[in-house]
Amino acid sequence: MNIGIFTDTYYPQVSGVATSIKTLRTQLERQGHNVYIFTTTDPGVDKNVYERNVFRFTSIPFVSFTDRRIAIRGVHRALHIAQALKLDIIHTQTEFSLGVMGKFVAKKMKIPCVHTYHTMYEDYLHYVAKGKLLKPVHVKQISRSFLQNMSGIIAPSQRVLNTLKGYGVTEPITVIPTGVDLVKFRKPDHTNYRKRYGLSNDTPLLLTLSRLAYEKDIDQLIDAFVKIKEKIPAAQLMICGDGPAREDLENQVKQLHLTDSVIFTGEINNDQVTHYYHMANLFVSTSISESQGLTYNEALASGLKVVTTHSPYTDELLDQPCLGKTFSSLDEFVDDVVEYLKHPQQYENEEVLDEKLTATSAELFGKRVIDFYHHCIAEYQKQIEN
Repeated sequence: MNIGIFTDTYYPQVSGVATSIKTLRTQLERQGHNVYIFTTTDPGVDKNVYERNVFRFTSIPFVSFTDRRIAIRGVHRALHIAQALKLDIIHTQTEFSLGVMGKFVAKKMKIPCVHTYHTMYEDYLHYVAKGKLLKPVHVKQISRSFLQNMSGIIAPSQRVLNTLKGYGVTEPITVIPTGVDLVKFRKPDHTNYRKRYGLSNDTPLLLTLSRLAYEKDIDQLIDAFVKIKEKIPAAQLMICGDGPAREDLENQVKQLHLTDSVIFTGEINNDQVTHYYHMANLFVSTSISESQGLTYNEALASGLKVVTTHSPYTDELLDQPCLGKTFSSLDEFVDDVVEYLKHPQQYENEEVLDEKLTATSAELFGKRVIDFYHHCIAEYQKQIEN
């Protein structure tokens, strides 16, 4: 099968969407399919460097979200390329420039177009005119309009499906969580990154990994860390990632006199991220804006327990203490973290962990998406025949 993935976000950009697309491409190619990426130009990519099966289109930074990009031309070039490649299906991964381009190309070629809805935009409205221009009702209207006439929609979690149903989307939606490369994250890590940060092997280390954006509520995590330090003075907190909230978070750490206990690593290359999971004792998050929580699955695959905010998705994922816990208040969060750090051996169950990881493996993810493609192609052909 010849598959065209249209996305505004791709490597070397660091995000959950970029990771999801890379994982999907790898799994589809392992199954013998041809995958072609249609994406934006990027300052981190030399135009003269060859990228296998990747086609980049002239782009500019997105308004108020400058580490993401929007294509400004290339529709007819994309159509010409897609026709030459004889694409069987187009899979859009954005509701913006490349997504619109993908829908246009699919319509012209008379092939099915499917979409993965990654982002809960209502959590990001403050990036556009400080939330004064776009309102939740606009997100609803734009999303419903873009998804109209899609052959099928992938929701990475039940939360996304429920949101789209609430928007009035009537196209068929299937929940397929992004999978995790279990081989990559479960293999023993013999690289001691703790030395790099001056940490001893017995230092209790909490890890959080995300874009440092205000909707991730990392300020709440830092506030709670003060109470954790009162109970476990040796504890350290490592915050991996970069973003618009970083300066404010660093100032918060200084004001709370936590400079010696909180480590800001900056943006982590995806090829190195497994080392950071493996050197931690516990993965933590206070975010309420996650649509799929890919980092939670990566943490579990790396052997970490996860403590994160209560939601239907996280409650289902962390349904046993050997996997992690969800909390509804910061005091509960503190108690859960302290319990795991003090008594790690009391919450081990490899059988339960293996079962959970198998259900979220990259291999299963790829197979489910291919089954989804076949179904959408078959339904599309029926519509044409009728």
